[in-house]
Amino acid sequence: MKTGLNFLVAAKRCEIAELRQLALTSALVNVTGRLVHGLQRERGLSNLYLGSQGTMFASMRAQQIQECRQIEAELRACFDSLDTETARLGHGARLFSRIAYVLHGLDALTGLRERVDTLAWTMRQSTDAYVRLISGLLAVVFEAADSASDPEISRLLVALFNFMQGKEFAGQERAAGSALFASGRAEMIEQQRLLHFIESQERCLQVFSEFATPQVADLWVNSQASAMLAELERLRRVLCTAANGSPLNAQLSQAWFDCCTRRIDRMKSVEDRLALDLLRACEDKTAAATRELESFHALNPQPPHEVDTLSFFRDASIEIPPAPAASGYGLQLERSILDLVQEQARRLQTMGEELDTVRASLNERKLIERAKGLLMAHRQLTEEEAHKTMRQMAMNQNRRLIEVAEAVLAMADVLPQRQT
Repeated sequence: MKTGLNFLVAAKRCEIAELRQLALTSALVNVTGRLVHGLQRERGLSNLYLGSQGTMFASMRAQQIQECRQIEAELRACFDSLDTETARLGHGARLFSRIAYVLHGLDALTGLRERVDTLAWTMRQSTDAYVRLISGLLAVVFEAADSASDPEISRLLVALFNFMQGKEFAGQERAAGSALFASGRAEMIEQQRLLHFIESQERCLQVFSEFATPQVADLWVNSQASAMLAELERLRRVLCTAANGSPLNAQLSQAWFDCCTRRIDRMKSVEDRLALDLLRACEDKTAAATRELESFHALNPQPPHEVDTLSFFRDASIEIPPAPAASGYGLQLERSILDLVQEQARRLQTMGEELDTVRASLNERKLIERAKGLLMAHRQLTEEEAHKTMRQMAMNQNRRLIEVAEAVLAMADVLPQRQT
């Protein structure tokens, strides 16, 4: 007959299996982040190339494309290493559907690059295409963060996802600003998009700061050189305050791109530290769980000679006198197993409470994105317009954005369609 120790060992093995799966997922997140960074830079160079009508940045863009192809090969290898047959992943359905979407986008990447090469697409078309692919890659990271079963690793994943999302908004700002400068003319719609990207990245970085470790948060603060930020703010003012239709100095496109790139490269160093901390946390927790499992095996009893069946009902603080070594599976061992079970139960309860706190941030994000999507569909709004509408509603009603999102979703059936 199986004992409580048998099931305690089985529970620990399950925990180790989950941690090892998290380690694989974390490695996947690491490579995904590198590809996102490469595609962000490729997007910016593609805009500069298109803005110059193919007369500038061709060699830099070609070099960046080659680098992205190498990272893409690594990511595809990570996808191939995932177990798609036994369906052991609890979040496998969502994660695998995200990966299938990303693979479709990666397969289409060659066609996108060809259209940029031949100047067949506008800067806006190119940017939107890259944004869609990068959003798909970030969705893979989101699923990893949403499925983590360990609160510490979950916090690291939430911090990493929000930082990567903030960096993506910084990348979109770089691309949009590059396109504006390269065009040589200010456009109000593009200026509004720039302001949206600036606000969105700040919002993501705020969530990152809430979940990051103090060391990583300090690393981020210290990485922001004052001279670099001053130059960025100066160029932002040039772009955002110019009158609609007024000329812009196209020669500033290189200065803008370089300034934004320096900031994004520093963000990448913080992202690398987050990814490294994530991998180390998985390794450390797996090692600790393995040692604990070995200690359980050391308790492997001989056939019982004496068992105090009422020990289950006794107060855990009562000291139990040590049993003689010859007593086998006696009172002392029975007591230690009960203590282990109680400790495991307390730890799981604490982990569950911590996970609820961490996932609240992800759940809020899901609701806000769903509400934005609903407004976009019903009122034919862009993503920026939908977010601005919700933000204005929150300010007018003195409510949190998540409360407005919940109200919008609750009125899904009565939202009016815009007449076109």
